[in-house]
Amino acid sequence: MKKLAFIGTASALLVAGGGYALAQSGTLVALAKIERGEWQLRASDGSTRSICVTDPRVLLQLRERAAGCTNFVVENEPNAGRITFSCPTGKTDTRITVETPRLIRLETQGIIRGLPFTEEYEGRRTGACKAAGR
Repeated sequence: MKKLAFIGTASALLVAGGGYALAQSGTLVALAKIERGEWQLRASDGSTRSICVTDPRVLLQLRERAAGCTNFVVENEPNAGRITFSCPTGKTDTRITVETPRLIRLETQGIIRGLPFTEEYEGRRTGACKAAGR
């Protein structure tokens, strides 16, 4: 519940300090360290999924990529960062830690379409992206 309270606080900052939020919007510097290619994401429940990462920003919104989202960078360190997204369908808070260019940790939580979620992933680059149709 404490983590979800943060999302509400961040959202209030976006609304109350509109000009400041625009100055802080953007992306995370740690993303530049992530290698492009095929990644396997292993959830804390043991399930896995593969994703072709041509732009590391896709890792920040695994659950929902709705149009019209705004973001606010909360932390922006060389190897880690946290960003919040406010979208028409809900709000998300994501923290990423880049252990190596081929190993990351993701923690994401929020509310999408009125339903709360919390997910944790370990991501490992497994090689080049698979060609479409193969």
